[in-house]
Amino acid sequence: MKNKLFLFIYLGCSVFYLFITAFNQEEIARVVKPFLLPILLIAVYFSESFRTKKILITALIFSWIGDVILLFANKGEIYFILGLVAFLISHLFYIVLFNKQTRSKSISNKLSFGAGVGLILMYFSVMIGTLGPKLGSLTLPVVIYAIVISTMLFFALKGSYQWNAIPYHSVLIGAIFFISSDSILAFNKFYQPISQASFLIMLTYLLAQYSIVWGILDLNQKK
Repeated sequence: MKNKLFLFIYLGCSVFYLFITAFNQEEIARVVKPFLLPILLIAVYFSESFRTKKILITALIFSWIGDVILLFANKGEIYFILGLVAFLISHLFYIVLFNKQTRSKSISNKLSFGAGVGLILMYFSVMIGTLGPKLGSLTLPVVIYAIVISTMLFFALKGSYQWNAIPYHSVLIGAIFFISSDSILAFNKFYQPISQASFLIMLTYLLAQYSIVWGILDLNQKK
């Protein structure tokens, strides 16, 4: 029951954070932001033991590190790069997490799965094709990051065909929100400014983390 309480607290704090972000209260938002992911970490900590629990906690920890580092992104490019590395590691742990949660059974609906894979490849191609000329010295790290998040989405897609216990395929939805958040951040930084970018980035990001955590906890809940 404790984990459900902290999930509820996370949602409440996220709504508050998004409210102050929408009204451009940046100083308050900077103070609140580092406390959001730890609430999810506590929710996972108090959940029942399951074999991928440590992997989920590690992914959340590196996401939190990325959150904190990016608070200083306006002080120099090095902070953006370090934040990118932290989230890259987080996504790698999410890939391992999703892969370990999948079962060995084959995917029955190969047509729709193939279409999903095609959309992921299309996303990657459009993302790199559009941003590539604008990246300069950051071309290689951004391309690597795009490969990793696309791979993360692939494993979430693959798992969604086997995780029938999770309502509404929340892990896949979370992965889509995560890519949306990263994409908005990238386009806002490298292509052109996006109106209310901070709000949109954090809206999709907070939903992503909640959807993935809720889905993984539900998947591993003892029935």
